[in-house]
Amino acid sequence: MLIQVNGKELEVEAPTLSALLRELGYEGTVVATALNQAFVRAVDRTATPLKSGDAVEVLVPRQGG
Repeated sequence: MLIQVNGKELEVEAPTLSALLRELGYEGTVVATALNQAFVRAVDRTATPLKSGDAVEVLVPRQGG
């Protein structure tokens, strides 16, 4: 299916948000996620389905100063 991830169109196989994170190589990484501009908690990602046209944001925290 075709979705947007961080503003870029991608063809993905993942049926859920957690599967998408695995597909994109984020498994085991602490990230914040949003689906169609709504925050999705880590505990809800497995139950959050994706559909064609969705917009996903994946934010990786950074440290520094």
